Amino acid sequence: MKTFRKELSFRLPSRRGLVNITGEVQRAIDESGVREGLVLVNPMHITASVFINDDESGLHQDLEEWLETLAPEKPHSRYRHNVFEDNADAHLKRTIMGREAVCAITGGRLDFGTWERIFYFEFDGKRDKRVLIKIIGE
Repeated sequence: MKTFRKELSFRLPSRRGLVNITGEVQRAIDESGVREGLVLVNPMHITASVFINDDESGLHQDLEEWLETLAPEKPHSRYRHNVFEDNADAHLKRTIMGREAVCAITGGRLDFGTWERIFYFEFDGKRDKRVLIKIIGE
């Protein structure tokens, strides 16, 4: 059994945004040499999420609007957490979207359905963030 670790770095220019990281995850699998195993992908920050879904702009806009309905950014005064910061909505959005994605590796490739892709979803950007890729297998 071997393990491999890699970090991706992000600094999105806006407060919120989605980045398709499927290619970077596959490159890490290629670097690892693992042919059969699992890959864990998670943001190392509590105001971002990694998830799997389709790479459709309409869907991305729908996700953004849905999350904003559930946990609106403003008014900031609606959240007790914002007494100290202004990112309470980002914490809530991360809770809704989840922390990480775990994917099977088969034959050295992500074992995905036709439309599945891995995304980094930033909810409190404009600063340096990291994503962990951890691979285990043979």
